[in-house]
Amino acid sequence: MFGIVRPCRHRLGESLTSQWMAHLCGLCLALRKDHGQFARIVTNYDGLLISVLTEAQAGRGGAGAGRRTAGPCPLR
Repeated sequence: MFGIVRPCRHRLGESLTSQWMAHLCGLCLALRKDHGQFARIVTNYDGLLISVLTEAQAGRGGAGAGRRTAGPCPLR
């Protein structure tokens, strides 16, 4: 929306696309929980990049480790 960082879906592959969407959904849900529904409007790819880089530096145990599934969302 506002950002300049966008995934190239045809080159990411299925696994990386699902991880990217997991980060996007997690950011959106965290904004809703901490700051309310209106804060979700500012969800963009630039903020998402921080989430991806933080997880990469944290060295968590692989794709999907410690993640939970979200309910249905009209944006996905």
